[in-house]
Amino acid sequence: MARHDETDEGILEEAMDWFLRLREPCRTDGDEHDFRHWLDRSPTHRDAWMKACRTWELMGETTPVHDYLRQPSATQAGGIALRRRRAWGVGVALALAACLVLALAGPSLFLRYRADFETATAELRKITLEDGSTVELGAASAIDTDFADGARHVTLLAGEAFFDVRHDPARPFVVTAGGVKVTVLGTAFDVHMRSEDTTVELLRGVVGLAVGDASHAFELSPGDTVTVDRGSGRITRSRLAPEDMAAWRDGRLFVNDVTIASVVRELQRYHPAWISVPSGDLANRRVTGLYSLSDPDRALEALVQPYGGKVHRISPYLRVLALF
Repeated sequence: MARHDETDEGILEEAMDWFLRLREPCRTDGDEHDFRHWLDRSPTHRDAWMKACRTWELMGETTPVHDYLRQPSATQAGGIALRRRRAWGVGVALALAACLVLALAGPSLFLRYRADFETATAELRKITLEDGSTVELGAASAIDTDFADGARHVTLLAGEAFFDVRHDPARPFVVTAGGVKVTVLGTAFDVHMRSEDTTVELLRGVVGLAVGDASHAFELSPGDTVTVDRGSGRITRSRLAPEDMAAWRDGRLFVNDVTIASVVRELQRYHPAWISVPSGDLANRRVTGLYSLSDPDRALEALVQPYGGKVHRISPYLRVLALF
């Protein structure tokens, strides 16, 4: 049995399950009766519930849904307030559900409709295309391919992909990603598309790169890396060691002077839990480093510890990064 000053992982998972269950509009009086029975089983159960409520607060709500259930019972005099809180909780749950459907299901359904090949969270996949070229897809990535009428065209819809293109002078191989167009005959390169920019890293050969309406067009040589800001169109060129290119294929994430928030977005593709950074101060800190994709929890800790941050492992399904 867990000591009173500790929260057992299994009980904490139960608390999170209750938290989600009690937000459901279809919950019954029996559900709340069962919850109260669960809550009163031990101080450890109450501690776990308090932690679940604090998690809600960390996510930006001043009052957690069913915060009144922190108390063992409700008085009859508080019945009206109780019903109001229930109605408020239902409204929040419905609003959250709608947002989650749009934010999560929407893009996923869109990708499933367009993508010829895709990967799930933490999944890597190697694909051989019709012309013999190969594509290695990073986690949570998707591509659409077009080889009709002699074309060799791939669109990166999400995530990251490493291309090893079979040489064919008569058929240029074209990759488009977020307003960036890469044209090659035969080479090896990585394309990484994020919400704010697109990066191309050239390992071998020569590629032509065009941005937007092709008003910015130039060639890359081996070792070149180019990042194009999707908002401003600003182009940043630098050099990168061959062993650091497409490091994700070896389970490594190399970053240089980027925000913690952007690193978290990359690690999210390799972590089954939802990762949140509610503190803007922490999210905007800049880092340079090499992180493990095979152990994303360890990577999160290494990411925030230099700034006094901590990874709160709320459950197998949620991580919160905070400055306490």
